Amino acid sequence: MGSIDAPTFTQNGSDATVTADGPPPPVPDSAIMTMEKTLEADSSRKRRFGMLPLEVGTRVMCRWRDGKYHPVKVIERRKMHIGGVNDYEYYVHYTEFNRRLAEWVKLEQLDLESVEAVVDEKVEDKVTSLKMTRHQKRKIDETHVEGHEELDAASLREHEEFTKVKNIATIELGRYEIETWYFSPFPPEYNDSLKLYFCEFCLNFMKRKEQLQRHMRKCDLKHPPGDEIYRSGTLSMFEVDGKKNKVYGQNLCYLAKLFLDHKTLYYDVDLFLFYVLCECDDRGCHMVGYFSKEKHSEESCNLACILTLPPYQRKGYGKFLIAFSYELSKKEGKVGTPERPLSDLGLLSYRGYWTRVLLDILKKHKGNISIKELSDMTAIKAEDILTTLQSLELIQYRKGQHVICADPKVLDRHLKAAGRGGLEVDVSKLIWTPYKEQG
Repeated sequence: MGSIDAPTFTQNGSDATVTADGPPPPVPDSAIMTMEKTLEADSSRKRRFGMLPLEVGTRVMCRWRDGKYHPVKVIERRKMHIGGVNDYEYYVHYTEFNRRLAEWVKLEQLDLESVEAVVDEKVEDKVTSLKMTRHQKRKIDETHVEGHEELDAASLREHEEFTKVKNIATIELGRYEIETWYFSPFPPEYNDSLKLYFCEFCLNFMKRKEQLQRHMRKCDLKHPPGDEIYRSGTLSMFEVDGKKNKVYGQNLCYLAKLFLDHKTLYYDVDLFLFYVLCECDDRGCHMVGYFSKEKHSEESCNLACILTLPPYQRKGYGKFLIAFSYELSKKEGKVGTPERPLSDLGLLSYRGYWTRVLLDILKKHKGNISIKELSDMTAIKAEDILTTLQSLELIQYRKGQHVICADPKVLDRHLKAAGRGGLEVDVSKLIWTPYKEQG
């Protein structure tokens, strides 16, 4: 019988002989691990892409502008004009942060390994609440007071559904380009505009930069269209009557709604006065913020809306606007209170203002003082004084009446916690006649 030559294989440069009758060579452990990892990666890839596009309501981790991943909820999705079947953008709400930070993100910003199924909102809220520590709850309260206290559940759902996605991403106002925070119901012809260009003096808005440039060559305004009632240094305050300047008032409301989540947009601006605060230079008077008030309020409201534009925040202007509204109330001989509900920033600002004003008086006052006397001195409504002092634990109920307990050390501690008072209103520079006395 003849013999059959066994096949010869070259391995790593040397001859390795394997007989036909012998066992196959053993597969190295490293090769097995590589194969397992490849199969696992393929399986993971199929699983990830199998869940695309993500459903509205999905929870997932998303890379934010700080380079870190944060939990988000998918609020809306839209198909990209260029791309494959799974190429979507997702509008997400960062659940740790205020709704104003919601934004459109691309798929590569999402960690698909962290995807959670859509869950029942009521059950999830209850579980989340149980897991939170007291400190976490307080932190959430401080940053998420959205001002929807007066809305019932159905109205709140309707509000959130209608305003869930920002329609305008940025605006240009004067020398600033500003990222918006919330939805604003601009006319339908602006639905396809991600950016709007505002004239900083008349507040007309346009879709294109060229339109704004043409407008600026014709617009003869260099300040808000109203009466200047206050000037101190470079600061001026203008009173604008919504009835006399209806278009300006409506444009101001459209602009403000981009940064206020809780307010109803008033198309009937005839009933309101707008107090527009400006920084003035040789180019004109540039709006930094405003507040509005009803001409005739049955509830003694001395302020309806308040806003400091983002580029001018943290400079004391919000505190100045609040203080100014109370100075007007003093000239009217009335007590005043802000219209409810307050925005998150507005609520914090008012708490700080009431605390500083009241405690400053209590520190300087000798002898007893009543809540009624405090109200007469400050034009702050008695109910606001009472809740402020109660929150600071400076008031007790004895023998059928409220008694203020003003220990100097406690007052100093609370004043320090309330922070600085901001810009002072120089009352001597205020030249104003209350509306009821005008012709």
